[in-house]
Amino acid sequence: MDFIVFIHGNVKYTITIDPTVWIFDERKIDLNTWEGEEKRKEEEWEAYKKSVSEQFDKDITKGVEAPTKTRTNEVRSKKEQLIHGTFGIPFGSFIGNAGPDNSASRVMIETAGGDEYKVALEDAFHMVAGFSENGEPLKETGPIHLYYGDGSNKENPITYVTGLRIE
Repeated sequence: MDFIVFIHGNVKYTITIDPTVWIFDERKIDLNTWEGEEKRKEEEWEAYKKSVSEQFDKDITKGVEAPTKTRTNEVRSKKEQLIHGTFGIPFGSFIGNAGPDNSASRVMIETAGGDEYKVALEDAFHMVAGFSENGEPLKETGPIHLYYGDGSNKENPITYVTGLRIE
């Protein structure tokens, strides 16, 4: 099976994607804990505000300290996550980079089995593409799985996705 996904159709640029390289992308999300794009964005914003606040409080009360601990455990922990994780990536930026024409209103999701799923273009911008399960590429049911942005099909994603045709 080819591990290539195409975004084509009523777009300025046809995009060819290799999902096997997404493991190195900082935008990846853990699909085991993901509950939908709205909740993820809220959680990211809250975590950011909390970390900035904690750092500010620490800098004010204790001053700035030089880092003293090694990062070995942190690196090892991240490596373990990559080896055993189930990941996805928000898919909207890829559709945006293809440059859908102003007249485009829907996306046809193409699968290896010949099935097609119709999604409104606006909804497609919020989809998440799953690309690994338990640290392995989706060899049997891939190259990617697509999840709706609200997480409603988390247990039953669209599988065998080979392309998105913008219409």
